[in-house]
Amino acid sequence: MQNQSNTDEIEAPEGQRLSNRYWYGQGFKNAFSLPTVILSMAFIGFASLAREAGLTLDQVVLMSAFLWALPSIVVLTGAMVSDLALLPTFIAVTLSSVRLMPMTMALIPILREGKKTANWRLLLVSHFVAVTAWVFAMRKLPELPRYARLPFLTGFSITVCTLVICVSVAAFISFPKLPAFIGAALVFLTPIYFMLSMWGASRLASDKLALGLGLILGPIFHLYDPELGLLLTGLVGGTLAFIFYQIRSRGRL
Repeated sequence: MQNQSNTDEIEAPEGQRLSNRYWYGQGFKNAFSLPTVILSMAFIGFASLAREAGLTLDQVVLMSAFLWALPSIVVLTGAMVSDLALLPTFIAVTLSSVRLMPMTMALIPILREGKKTANWRLLLVSHFVAVTAWVFAMRKLPELPRYARLPFLTGFSITVCTLVICVSVAAFISFPKLPAFIGAALVFLTPIYFMLSMWGASRLASDKLALGLGLILGPIFHLYDPELGLLLTGLVGGTLAFIFYQIRSRGRL
């Protein structure tokens, strides 16, 4: 029997579809939620750190708009403060951002409506694929008709980005004396929220196992090699969780 809740396969007839403008509006409304609040608080921390590092307001706005992913922004800020050369800075920011490629590859098939979807629209929304948007999208989009997913996520992502930039500007101007430890603590709110959100969004036991292994292996690999600790944690923890899932799915465990 066909699962009637599977909106990937069940589509509304062309005449019964709601307009893209409606779904943009729904994405806009959903942007005013806890993920945006958490991300905004993290960018308040970034604005404080940026002021301490001597960055200008223009630099804060451009970094928030065009880099968007907060870890990449922090990496670039550190490189600018330490007067790192352009090529090493480029490599560092690229390595920080490449982690988002698997997320984008997993999300695009969910967004695409066959040949009807223009590639430029997918490229536009892919700019906003950071952990906040990805976790939100993986939780919300499967509940929507396929034709509604791209305008919904576009409305959500652009609104979140705009709100975060406004918050960053306000924080940069209004809180020149925010203690550095408070700014750092606000920045760390984001990964904590990401971890909890990904745990809640995990549908497979292997996903939860990978997160659990990451919590255990992360400190160990950090002590072994601080520079490669995060990479090793993801590689080893994810591989072990995948092997466990394969063994269990074949009935050997």
